[in-house]
Amino acid sequence: MNPTITLLFILSLTLGTTITMTSTHWLLAWAGLEMNTLAIIPIIAKQHHPRATEAATKYFLIQATASTLILFSSTINAWKTGQWDISQLSTPESTTMLTLALAMKLGLAPLHLWLPEVLQGSTLPTAMIITTWQKLAPMALLLLTFNNLNHQILITLGLASALLGGWSGLNQTQTRKIMAFSSIAHMGWLFMALTISPNITLITLLIYLLITSTLFTMLITTSSKTLLDLGTTLHHTPNLLITSLLTLMSLGGLPPLTGFMPKWLILSALITDNKTLISMIMALSTLPSLFFYLRMSQMTTLTLSPKTTPTQHKWRFKTPITPATPMIILSALLLPLTPLILNLT
Repeated sequence: MNPTITLLFILSLTLGTTITMTSTHWLLAWAGLEMNTLAIIPIIAKQHHPRATEAATKYFLIQATASTLILFSSTINAWKTGQWDISQLSTPESTTMLTLALAMKLGLAPLHLWLPEVLQGSTLPTAMIITTWQKLAPMALLLLTFNNLNHQILITLGLASALLGGWSGLNQTQTRKIMAFSSIAHMGWLFMALTISPNITLITLLIYLLITSTLFTMLITTSSKTLLDLGTTLHHTPNLLITSLLTLMSLGGLPPLTGFMPKWLILSALITDNKTLISMIMALSTLPSLFFYLRMSQMTTLTLSPKTTPTQHKWRFKTPITPATPMIILSALLLPLTPLILNLT
């Protein structure tokens, strides 16, 4: 694709998300979501490959359906209350429909089946955009309607996503599908955080975006699309691989890494709110995810011969991206700053 055209689509993508995040009127928010969707479709389909075309088609159908439900829920609310303001969403049917529509956009279970297939048909940079930037606009709408959401629906969707995201990723060998199921599980934690506090939700979202972006940056640098590809990187970029394994452990929520912070805050708040059973299920749901992260680490570093290939430089390695170093440090070492972060929010 022509670089100018690609830049135009990226700017449209950014503008659509910005319009949704800054609007207070439902029609403006819907228009921003539509602009966002129409900008990402050509980026997904730019490979001119049947898998990419299939991924773009699936993404378009799912996002169009979710946007229609959002417009329908806001219209019902305006019909019953006379309010088009986003924060004034108050009727039960509207809030339920909006929650399910945004869950579909974010890829929460049981509306998650599109996400692994779309990521598998996309390039690694496009997959990173879908799992990070594309989460911002729906999460902004959830935060704006935070006080009116049905907590029972949020808890049900959160539990289902955390459990299914972990179990479904166990047998995967494609890194993009592993990241898709990781995203599904983390969206479950985000929905659980929505039942507690908008501040904890914001912290959870920012840390998820940071760690996922860091891991995708390293996968893009080494062009690792499968676990087998990861296995050939040890002797060529050992430092990058070791730090990527730390990032994986952080994504799984292993203490004392950064990823443990949001899980710790959410579980602590659930126990304080006398939701001990839910907190126990959420804690156990992280074990399958942690298992396949550990399996990635084990297959990458512990099951190889001392030297796999005679070449010193593989053609698929790129120059490491400059922001990778601070991103890796933040992805692994932010846990001691938890009190400061809580005070800032």
